[in-house]
Amino acid sequence: MSLTSFYPVICTRQVAETRDFYGQHFGFETVFEADWYVSLRRPGPPPYELAILDHTHETLPEPYRTPVAGLLLNFEVADADAEYQRLVTEGGLAPELPLRSEDFGQRHFIVADPNGVLIDVIMPIAPTAEFAEQYVS
Repeated sequence: MSLTSFYPVICTRQVAETRDFYGQHFGFETVFEADWYVSLRRPGPPPYELAILDHTHETLPEPYRTPVAGLLLNFEVADADAEYQRLVTEGGLAPELPLRSEDFGQRHFIVADPNGVLIDVIMPIAPTAEFAEQYVS
């Protein structure tokens, strides 16, 4: 298989609110919009994509027409502390997990979008010796 693109699609009751959230807080821009579907792109390089779909739309097989649940999106950044300041301290997002460093090699925090999708904002850091051995080179 030769991929030309890969992106998540969030099935939701809140298409407009979700579009606005990712635009305001994460810099995504709308590149296509209908009342049932929005395609977002974050200018690159590389350009990152995300789509939003009304969970009741007929394009989905009927047994799967449910809002998103149990999804975690990882956003890897250069400075998790600066993003925490921007998104939580100044931006007013509630931290679902406060900023902290993990032994397995991440400094991160988690916020949630309007659908309860968790967004893990991650900065790689050196892991402890215990976890360093588990990385595959």
